[in-house]
Amino acid sequence: MRTTVTAFRSFAAPALLMAALVLAGCASNKVQENTNYDFGPAVVTAAAPLQQQAQAPATMPALVVMDATGPAALENERMYYRLNYADALQARTYANSRWASNPLQMLTQRVKTRLAQSGMKVLSATDASTGVPLLRIEVDDFVHAFTGVTQSEGQVTLRASLFSDHRLLDQRTFTRTTAAASADAPGGARALAASTDAVASDILAWLATVDTRKR
Repeated sequence: MRTTVTAFRSFAAPALLMAALVLAGCASNKVQENTNYDFGPAVVTAAAPLQQQAQAPATMPALVVMDATGPAALENERMYYRLNYADALQARTYANSRWASNPLQMLTQRVKTRLAQSGMKVLSATDASTGVPLLRIEVDDFVHAFTGVTQSEGQVTLRASLFSDHRLLDQRTFTRTTAAASADAPGGARALAASTDAVASDILAWLATVDTRKR
């Protein structure tokens, strides 16, 4: 009888180990993959009504748009949010949600697209030439901010500076907030996309008021 029990234990030990490894493998396969978000198609929406009317300023048919700059936190693909009602000093990140590209790159491209849609010729830094105004954008804030447990909004704040031949023509700070439809990453992504579109419209409207002949 003792021999039988010993034999059973010898057989059961590796079998149990194998079962544990199989279960561990199944558990690891259930790790949630990241969901990537961007701003979606650059179409005219209710979030950017100025795009329906705004046209490229007659005095500014072309514009050099530099890559947007901002805090180091915006140079990666993490999606940040803040619980302003609890601790506004702590920036948190969504565990399984990411931007398709870093926010600075996405914002730069969106502004370029909106300006081009207005009829303006949009140039890059490498295309810069004498006499073509240059736009610099510095992003101060780009975050999904919660004002309550179920209330949140996409906040975008940036500073735009317009130069001509190294002369500062004008500078303006723009802030837009859009209420999020849901208190989660998808809601934050849509709200930030809408705020970015609105800021792009604001920039276009502002450019139409700047005198490029200013000395």
